[in-house]
Amino acid sequence: MTTPALLPLSGRRIPPLNLGPPSFPHHRATLRLSEKFILLLILSAFITLCFGAFFFLPDSSKHKRFDLGLEDVLIPHVDAGKGAKNPGVFLIHGPDEHRHREEEERLRNKIRADHEKALEEAKEKLRKSKEEIRAEIQTEKNKVAQEMKIKENKPLPPVPIPNLVGISGGEPEDSDIRKKREKIKEMMKHAWDNYRTYGWGHNELRPIARKGHSTNIFGSSQMGATIVDALDTLYIMGLHDEFLDGQRWIEDNLDFSVNSEVSVFEVNIRFIGGLLAAYYLSGEEIFKIKAVQLAEKLLPAFNTPTGIPWAMVNLKSGVGRNWGWASAGSSILAEFGTLHMEFVHLSYLTGDLVYYKKVMHIRKLLQQMDRPNGLYPNYLNPRTGRWGQYHTSVGGLGDSFYEYLLKAWLMSDKTDHEARKMYDDAIEAIEKHLIKKSRGGLIFIGEWKNGHLEKKMGHLACFAGGMFALGADGSRKDKAGHYLELGAEIARTCHESYDRTALKLGPESFKFDGAVEAVAVRQAEKYYILRPEVIETYWYLWRFTHDPRYRQWGWEAALAIEKYCRVSGGFSGVKDVYSSTPTHDDVQQSFFLAETLKYLYLLFSGDDLLPLDHWVFNTEAHPLPVLHLANITLSGNPAVR
Repeated sequence: MTTPALLPLSGRRIPPLNLGPPSFPHHRATLRLSEKFILLLILSAFITLCFGAFFFLPDSSKHKRFDLGLEDVLIPHVDAGKGAKNPGVFLIHGPDEHRHREEEERLRNKIRADHEKALEEAKEKLRKSKEEIRAEIQTEKNKVAQEMKIKENKPLPPVPIPNLVGISGGEPEDSDIRKKREKIKEMMKHAWDNYRTYGWGHNELRPIARKGHSTNIFGSSQMGATIVDALDTLYIMGLHDEFLDGQRWIEDNLDFSVNSEVSVFEVNIRFIGGLLAAYYLSGEEIFKIKAVQLAEKLLPAFNTPTGIPWAMVNLKSGVGRNWGWASAGSSILAEFGTLHMEFVHLSYLTGDLVYYKKVMHIRKLLQQMDRPNGLYPNYLNPRTGRWGQYHTSVGGLGDSFYEYLLKAWLMSDKTDHEARKMYDDAIEAIEKHLIKKSRGGLIFIGEWKNGHLEKKMGHLACFAGGMFALGADGSRKDKAGHYLELGAEIARTCHESYDRTALKLGPESFKFDGAVEAVAVRQAEKYYILRPEVIETYWYLWRFTHDPRYRQWGWEAALAIEKYCRVSGGFSGVKDVYSSTPTHDDVQQSFFLAETLKYLYLLFSGDDLLPLDHWVFNTEAHPLPVLHLANITLSGNPAVR
């Protein structure tokens, strides 16, 4: 799906195309008053406070207190004239009234003494030089910063890590497959090393300009998105030195206390998903701590009348809002519907059910809503709880919502039957209204817009081939074979979209109108930005069928990326896959390292590496372990029960 360049389309991952680094200068207010004048202002405020306390403290002689000598008893004051209880209380003075007056005088004297002491301290401060005052201020700032750092890095309660299977290995027996696997690893090292050299700490890399790059989905801060996104890929490839480099940067530099507005969806799937995966694979606590810190910063986004989160939130202020281009101020289905996996794991690791409750509230709300033709529209207004424009897509704006329904069931060790039912209901409606066969015999997934089907399929929708295969086991009415075959047909269609280009790389979207099939028509749809969805589907189909065509198709894609996207400074997307002399877009997306290269590596690895009965991949390809019932510690969690 295309979008204006400045708009980060939602969905599994839709960064804007050809954006330079955003121009969000940090303006620091400059105080032109002298430090002494500032201190005088503070002093005057303190004096005002002291005099206020002196003159306006409650008079203890007026306290309505019943003194029995041993204890004071408050009793209601009854207005004899009305016979009704007054909210106040009535004081009966006991024999020690004089003692209370002495206490009052002592309190007044203490206030005077504190006031005089504060004045002396202020005078002493004013006698110091500017340098001494600055040094004291800096010392206090350092002290506060250190206390905050200790608080942020406070260990979380210990939780048993699930039984982790297949976090390394997968060495193929066939020498040819082994060489291909090593080539993918070399491509990963080329991408990482150049980012390490030219874009370290930036969110992404411009491999031709050889400098950092970012988009508005990450806000205005350098949050090292590529580092966090790539960690688990580095780990499973055995690139442990590179992994440790990333870990050290995260320990020393990753800070979420920044005045930056970010996409809730994107930082959840890339950052929280990436940090959780790195924690499970390596066991390093810092990753879990950082994931929880970020999750706490995202919670204010849920402060809406319906509990449907805003698309964006400011990490410092907690203020949220939606994309200006979204229908009627709506939130996006694929954004608020793609939080479940990460948030359930957060509750598991912290023992705090707030994350679980947030995503379950979203599910309950969706279950109560009417769905036209059984389809979920892509837009939902978080203020009114009503659907926006009736537009349904399994590509951008809708895709990963359906993916997470299935994966919620898988991640729960197939005990979350509610999620499975929602998934089955959804794909039955999708198959009935959106999935069609072209004149040339290609199965494709169209988009429902304003009551009619648009015969166009996006690259993002190509993930659905893998989803149908993954969800085949457990399907209704013994339709496992049907859905496995449907997944294979989607894979074939998406392969055709690659094969019918000059570069053998797929366009952003392609049409099925008349004689035009699996081909992009508009220039704005002809680009390839290192996307993973087609290769992702090849991998799932390989795992479930071991049909060699999927490894063959994956290798064709790898060679095309190597030939047309590799540059001396990394890897870049291309603007026109139908041109034999393509122009590069000069962006190395973080998801290229997180997903595209990971799925290629797994495609040429043995099934014992991250086996699918033990691991579930989030929509950014970050593997999270299945929470088998024997490993669950949150006994109060309704999903566990």
